[in-house]
Amino acid sequence: MERKRIFILDGHPAQGTLSQSLAEAYADAARAKGHEVRLAHLSDLDFDMDYEQAGYVNSKPLEPGLEQVMADIEWCQHLVMVAPMWWGSLPAKLKGLFDRAFLPGRAFDTRNLSKIGMPAPMLQGRTARVIVTSDTPGWFLRLRYGNAMIRQIRGQILAFVGIKPAKVSYFAGASHPKAGQVQGWLETIAGLGAKAA
Repeated sequence: MERKRIFILDGHPAQGTLSQSLAEAYADAARAKGHEVRLAHLSDLDFDMDYEQAGYVNSKPLEPGLEQVMADIEWCQHLVMVAPMWWGSLPAKLKGLFDRAFLPGRAFDTRNLSKIGMPAPMLQGRTARVIVTSDTPGWFLRLRYGNAMIRQIRGQILAFVGIKPAKVSYFAGASHPKAGQVQGWLETIAGLGAKAA
């Protein structure tokens, strides 16, 4: 099996969470199989999550934590992001990370447009695994909301900057899991980590 460089972003803004446990399960299994792993916890990152600008001319300099996240994304071959679904989308601090760090000249090129006017992605050559925890059943998310959060992450964030394909693992019932359910999720994620999938 090919050894991969893997960056794991635990996208929960708090410590001691299910997201953290899933991120660490993936990391431990990947390391055990010889993959190079870097792991960052959103809860450890200190940055202003408000972009506060009307354009990209006067972007705020990235804080050290955001700079390290970008360096880790540029270093990796496979990005793993673990996040809860809150109010149908990403936690505000995780969305703020993308607002602040995925900037032109680093994540996409506004000087190089496609035929339909889309900027060229600058983070190609990387794949992703997105792990989402939620209380909304998967079938309801698909039928009622059209998988909006999944589509946003895969298409409007990751694919926009060239990170694709992005495969998704979705775990529902996260606030009140049934007996043994969390252990099953951890084992599933460890299996993915071992394969760097």
